[in-house]
Amino acid sequence: MDVLFLFGSNPTEAHPIISLRIKEALRKGAKLVVGDPRKTWMAKHADVWLNLKPGSNIALINGLIRVILENGWENRDFISRRTEGFEELKAKGWEYDLERVEILTGVARERIIEAARLYSHAGNAMIVYGLGVVEHSTGTENAMAIANLALVCGQIGRPSTGIMALRGQNNVQGASDLGPLPATLPGYQPVADGKAREKFEKAWNVRISPKAGLKSVEMLDECSKGNFKGLFILGEDPAQTDPDLHHIWKALDSVEFLVVQDIFLTETTRFADVILPGASFAEKDGTFTNGERRVQRVRKAVEPLAGMAEWQVISRLSTLMGYPMQYNHPSEIMDEIASLVPIYGGISYARIEKEGIQWPCPTKDHPGTTTLYTDLFSRPGGLAKFVALDHQGSGEVPDEHYPLVLITGRIREHYNNGSMTRRSSGIAEIAPEELIEISPEDAETLNVTSGDLVKVSSRRGEVSVKAKVTNRSQAGNVFMTFHHRNVLTNILTSGHRDPLAGTPEYKACAVRIEKL
Repeated sequence: MDVLFLFGSNPTEAHPIISLRIKEALRKGAKLVVGDPRKTWMAKHADVWLNLKPGSNIALINGLIRVILENGWENRDFISRRTEGFEELKAKGWEYDLERVEILTGVARERIIEAARLYSHAGNAMIVYGLGVVEHSTGTENAMAIANLALVCGQIGRPSTGIMALRGQNNVQGASDLGPLPATLPGYQPVADGKAREKFEKAWNVRISPKAGLKSVEMLDECSKGNFKGLFILGEDPAQTDPDLHHIWKALDSVEFLVVQDIFLTETTRFADVILPGASFAEKDGTFTNGERRVQRVRKAVEPLAGMAEWQVISRLSTLMGYPMQYNHPSEIMDEIASLVPIYGGISYARIEKEGIQWPCPTKDHPGTTTLYTDLFSRPGGLAKFVALDHQGSGEVPDEHYPLVLITGRIREHYNNGSMTRRSSGIAEIAPEELIEISPEDAETLNVTSGDLVKVSSRRGEVSVKAKVTNRSQAGNVFMTFHHRNVLTNILTSGHRDPLAGTPEYKACAVRIEKL
């Protein structure tokens, strides 16, 4: 690994195991480029810190591509052999001269040029991105822009190259693989594909609608309108972690019958008609699929304290509701997955007893796939397609009434809604309360010092929180987590979403701060 490009991710806090691997690569001589509005640990130790304004990801990447093309640093052989649509991308890149990109992003042109040089000249370079890329109203296009950059330089389809998306929670990859997306059946097989539906209909003895379902945020919209009568929430806490919480609370109040299954009581369980106990990772057998597509065994250390794991609860509920669902062990569920999902076709508990397997693994004698796209991309014809994209900015921008941009994220000590980590007395001593990180420049303007209580307001509500003055925040930006129930940060965040993925815009909303 020669160069790591870390974009919109703070792994020392949100993905500490990944951060250890990154630090190991740096010790071995790898160069580091970081694109992030905050001066995180990684940004502080980077060879180049691209300190972009929130919401300017596409402008920055277009600027990098412009520099690469201007200097002839692109991988022309890779582009000609393995891609299409390059001329459209080139024309779009030429619209993003460095003067314009500097204005849009706030990043000095010298930094952009050096980052482009490092990435394009690397023998092996990898882009690692996180929620700072996708949790924007342009999140899907942000990810496409990153793919454009990798393709321009041919940094994909070889070991130690490519793009890795760091997911927000454990096993998001495995969950996504197996059917929760509203337009796909397990294994990313489109629900609109008649042959795919026919296969599952035969196996499950049911009729499957060709119409795509709703995303989770859209379901809650329908609850607010009175169109959803019942909702089953498993292992999620939208009443704390979803954006624009007043809207979420209205939705949960409006639904006639709400079931919540979780291992602890949460903000969401306050709205529930029925609460079912969940099982922790230590109480169940199964698999996790990690960010490199490796399917790995998980073995229970203790029996479920409530008597049943979630798969048993779901099977029992299904049977009681008229659709018999009988499994004796999770391995039987994996066997069913293998029979219906080609990318998991060769995976069984017996094969992953000692070591996980990376999908695609289509047959029982297939070793798994360590590197994707070595020859062909997963499009008709096997060529990757460049997509020309334009800067749009955030859905909500600061103004005279709300002059600051709030970025939300995580700290290392707490996990997600904090329902587990806040119960640890040791963690509580280290990170006992919510804080809002404010730059020294903004703190001086506001006459605020660390420890002062401030009121943070947005167009949707307000919270009171203690200030922390730090140079990790740039002037104009502030930062909060969403770990604490007594300061519900997501009262402030907006309802803007990515129109394609439905992902909320957690990384940018306009706020004002007043000292109390």
